[in-house]
Amino acid sequence: DRWSQEDMLTLLECMKNNLPSNDGSKFKTTESHLDWEKVAFKDFSGEMCKMKWMEISNEVRKFRTLTELIMDAEEHVKNPYKGKKLKKHPDFPKKPLTPYFRFFMEKRAKYAKLHPEMSNLDLTKILSKKYKELPEKKKMKYIQDFQREKQEFERNLARFREDHPDLIQNAKKSDVPEKPKTPQQLWYNHEKKIYLKVRPDATTKEVKESLGKQWSQLSDKKRLKWIHKALEQRKEYEEIMRDYIQKHPELNISEEGITRSTLTKAERQLKDKFDGRPTKPPPNSYSLYCAELMANMKDVPSTERMVLCSQQWKLLSQKEKDAYHKKCDQKKKDYEIELLRFLESLPEEEQQRVLGEEKMLGSNRKGATSPASKKSSPETGKASSEKPKRPISAMFIFSEEKRKQLQEERPELSESELTRLLARMWNDLSEKKKAKYKAREAAMKAQSEKKHGSDKEERGKLPESPKTAEEIWQQSVIGDYLARFKNDRGKALKAMEATWNNMEKKEKLMWIKKAAEDQKRYERELSEMRAPPCSTNSAKKMKFQGEPKKPPMNGYQKFSQELLSNGELNHLPLKERMVEIGSRWQRISQGQKDHYKKLAEEQQKQYKVHLEIWLKSLSPQERAAYKEHTSNKRKSIGKIRGPNPKMKPTMQSKSESEDDDEEEDEEEDEDDDEDDDDDNGDSSEEGGDSSESSSEEESEDGDE
Repeated sequence: DRWSQEDMLTLLECMKNNLPSNDGSKFKTTESHLDWEKVAFKDFSGEMCKMKWMEISNEVRKFRTLTELIMDAEEHVKNPYKGKKLKKHPDFPKKPLTPYFRFFMEKRAKYAKLHPEMSNLDLTKILSKKYKELPEKKKMKYIQDFQREKQEFERNLARFREDHPDLIQNAKKSDVPEKPKTPQQLWYNHEKKIYLKVRPDATTKEVKESLGKQWSQLSDKKRLKWIHKALEQRKEYEEIMRDYIQKHPELNISEEGITRSTLTKAERQLKDKFDGRPTKPPPNSYSLYCAELMANMKDVPSTERMVLCSQQWKLLSQKEKDAYHKKCDQKKKDYEIELLRFLESLPEEEQQRVLGEEKMLGSNRKGATSPASKKSSPETGKASSEKPKRPISAMFIFSEEKRKQLQEERPELSESELTRLLARMWNDLSEKKKAKYKAREAAMKAQSEKKHGSDKEERGKLPESPKTAEEIWQQSVIGDYLARFKNDRGKALKAMEATWNNMEKKEKLMWIKKAAEDQKRYERELSEMRAPPCSTNSAKKMKFQGEPKKPPMNGYQKFSQELLSNGELNHLPLKERMVEIGSRWQRISQGQKDHYKKLAEEQQKQYKVHLEIWLKSLSPQERAAYKEHTSNKRKSIGKIRGPNPKMKPTMQSKSESEDDDEEEDEEEDEDDDEDDDDDNGDSSEEGGDSSESSSEEESEDGDE
């Protein structure tokens, strides 16, 4: 090669002189416009200069301007082995082979002759296995050779650095003090040195795998040794770092990072335990009982332990529970005394840390239990305003009523003791006295249901989408087709599609009608779902215990109830069922109609007697709740329906009252007839409507 280092630098200088003053284009664009004849110098022609530039530019980073590229090329020509290419320097010492590679290079040729059919990968696997199986004495030969050559390599590397100081880029070490290590890091560094003395050929991965498991198995005493060493190192670091901050105020280093602990929570607890810190007692008597019981439950699964503890606690008498309560209080007092003694033995910094931990634990417990903290937080306030409040129980109403009286009589009792006493008083109350509070609970529950609308979830669900005639037909015959095709669903579906397509219109007519009915069902359910919530809430009836069942209001209603309850018309669809009842009513004689009318009147008389007896048995609060419920129901129904302007006032009031009573009767029929379908309730409503129309016709005839 005729090109010396000086010639290459001259070439780059000539290229610089021929570059445009405002070089902002890509290097390839500028390179294509460059006049290489002007770049030529000495015996080197323009073409030769161009070829040499192409060779040099391959060694430097591209995608910049030509000016920047030439600057990098000059650095590369002056020092071609700088940076990552340092190891390619002819004078750079060769690294020694590891013990395994020495063994591999020595035995490879022999095993390749023995197994010529094997690939390099298979040979490597065999030799790796053989090396692992070597006895320690034979391995030591390779290890000693490696260590001897390693020492030579280090001497040669030091000599190379002296001869080529411009190639070695010694990174400026920061004068910031090194951060202290954790107990585990100190232990690991100590054990690593010992491990590498025994196994110098071990990789970092092997060292980590073998030592990583040992730390978790160390005894508490051995761990404490490294914990104390880490704390000593931490103190030294804090002193050195404070001096460093004073000397270098321009760095703006805060002291927060200096005082940060190097110990984990478990290591801190272990140190405190050995220093004499007392263990915290259980927070209450139940926790104390569970702790004692669980000590003998090692064989019981963890999921079942708490269940057993809860069951056993419930079986204890009140005296036994009080004994645990006293025991728990005594343990808390002892803990406070022992904690004060422990704090006296500590320096000021450690005292503040322990007290801070105690306060944090106390605040967490209070925050979790105290109602005041719940009230104060704005987030919980928002959540409570959005969600409906749970109705107050009968026992809570009783305790709120009696609490003030008890506080005046026995001021020495605490809140928890008062609550326990009130619970006992409630359990000792007779059922008659409890009924008074239960009635108040029922009334409050009814009010909350009115406010918040308990049927929101039902309204949110969309009705089932309607099916086509083909889908309804497929559902009826799919069992036969699956049996024919041995449960192969794909083949069965294809066969059903082919059969449906070949069917005549007359055969499909029945399924088309069923599909039309299903479509109407879907539309009806959808309209009910979209209806305003007041209409659904008003129809819901509040049940009172022991209330007598309402009788039918007229002969037609009695007749329709009889037909619906015996299941004679269950095979018919909803609308056809009501049409059939209407036609049968018209067909029967006047004597039979009078008979049903008398039956209805008798039932009404009996109902009035039973209702009076039942109302007398109620307490004043229950009676008031019942009256309020019935009056509210009539008002809501009146609002929904509205007055009929065509009807006379007297007739209007009659029809309204009849509608109310009929609706209530229909609801009771739905509750009582458990064996009937859901359609029966709807049919009874239609029956009520038809009875209204028949009664209106009769009244019109009378007027005429």
